[in-house]
Amino acid sequence: MNGDMPFGAGLAAAELRAPNTIFALASGAGRAAIAVLRLSGPAAGRILAALCGLPPPRRASLRRLRGPAGETLDHALVLWLPAPASYTGEDCAELFLHGGHAVIEKVSEALVALGARPAEPGEFTRRAFLNGRMDLLEAEAIADLVDAETEAQRRQALRQLEGELGALYRGWAGELRRLLANAEAAIDFSDQDLPEIEDAPALARLTAALALHLADDRSGERVREGLAIVVAGPPNAGKSSLINALAGRDVAIVAPTPGTTRDPVEARIVLGSLPVTLIDTAGLRDSAEPIEAEGVRRARARAASADLVLAVTDASCPVAFPLDATAPVLAIANKTDLAAPPAGLLPVSALTGAGLPELRARLAEIAGGIAATAGPPPLTRARHRAALRDAEAALAAAAAAPAPELRAEELRAALAALGRITGSVGVEDILATIFSSFCIGK
Repeated sequence: MNGDMPFGAGLAAAELRAPNTIFALASGAGRAAIAVLRLSGPAAGRILAALCGLPPPRRASLRRLRGPAGETLDHALVLWLPAPASYTGEDCAELFLHGGHAVIEKVSEALVALGARPAEPGEFTRRAFLNGRMDLLEAEAIADLVDAETEAQRRQALRQLEGELGALYRGWAGELRRLLANAEAAIDFSDQDLPEIEDAPALARLTAALALHLADDRSGERVREGLAIVVAGPPNAGKSSLINALAGRDVAIVAPTPGTTRDPVEARIVLGSLPVTLIDTAGLRDSAEPIEAEGVRRARARAASADLVLAVTDASCPVAFPLDATAPVLAIANKTDLAAPPAGLLPVSALTGAGLPELRARLAEIAGGIAATAGPPPLTRARHRAALRDAEAALAAAAAAPAPELRAEELRAALAALGRITGSVGVEDILATIFSSFCIGK
């Protein structure tokens, strides 16, 4: 171990005030065997050398970390990751400390004393994007992977992180650059004897591919965010009891008094490989009581925006009730311990548990259908969808444009919309395509 170097040795005054060198705890908070502090920025190497001496690049080294007074802070494994081959593209270091809170505090204080500052949320990944280590899609995928609760979310985030979605959009952007280069050439060299290029079929193919990508029923967003399943039905149909039974805990208040549930009550569970939010709602009936009437209004509104509606009725006294739901509806007869269920309804008893395995299996089947990952990578965020709709509108306008100048402007707008998704589009791309595709000098 190298423990003889004085604290701060070799650091100039300017480097001791390096605001662009950041650090943060990269492992989870709380008591643990190991805690990882990550350091990134122009002074990372000098700061690491001041703490413990600079180890060989990309080789884990056991070092004694020393504080301002020369005291030992910890015995730690240290990694030195010089630029550009690091997560952020900058000089980086990682300190694998013992996981006690006091150790983390003392080492953090030493890093601040040497000129580093605590990182802002997401700042390491932001730097990785700005330094060209990843595009915006990959940066978002890292956040999704960190937040993944289920296998389907993990798979989807990994597909995006590995570049499948970015490759799809870059392919479309490349085709758009080619079309734009043709349009720009037609404008700039209209007095030259250039061969006429028919771009309408390529434009139509690109428009169709983009429209098909958008027509995905929000499957990627549903995997990322989870399904919303609303449990609706008349009062005293056992909706709250069913929610509690599916969640495996007491989520909603259960009482024999009709109208007990007023505000929607939510419970998060996992069905198959997809996170699901179960939403208990007020019993659907006409009521003159203002608070209950508002609860019924909210129940109908939640059912109208749900991914799936469980329409629950009491098997002993089934009641028909209208639902303004565009989502699929699964009709359920509860309380089958009291009476035989009507034909065509899925029978369950929240009290005895009868039929609940079949209900869970049916819900998992529905969730699994949504979480299927076959085919092209899906959209995962509303911002992707908004940008693609802008691109789609621009392509339609380009196809209808009566002049090359107008067509070029719309193609440029479509390319910019795609660039907003990945975070990369520039004039240099257009120029490179123009000069590589045409013999301008002839």
